Amino acid sequence: MGMNLSTGIIFCFLILGVSSQRWGTFLKEAGQGAKDMWRAYQDMKEANYRGADKYFHARGNYDAARRGPGGAWAAKVISNARETIQGITDPLFKGMTRDQVREDSKADQFANEWGRSGKDPNHFRPAGLPDKY
Repeated sequence: MGMNLSTGIIFCFLILGVSSQRWGTFLKEAGQGAKDMWRAYQDMKEANYRGADKYFHARGNYDAARRGPGGAWAAKVISNARETIQGITDPLFKGMTRDQVREDSKADQFANEWGRSGKDPNHFRPAGLPDKY
């Protein structure tokens, strides 16, 4: 092994130093992204506007992804978890069939990915939704 122990240790510290800083940034972005998703969810509940849910899905993902890779990751994890949970709760509480749940989830995920990829969430904005959203 051409590398002595101290060089190896220094090398490891350099690698760890870089990645811990990167992890710190990633986790900060993830936290901010989770807050963006929560804000979009709160706004959707407050607005209670028919046909606006895809807009809020797209907006939450869009805002979170703009934070950076950590935000995009958080948005994806949260979106997937939400769809999984709704797949269980919607048939129970909304009386939706499996096919209806699957279609709704597919449309939600389309809006999620639309926003996460940086496309304008206003594509899904329903006419008449108050400007504050």
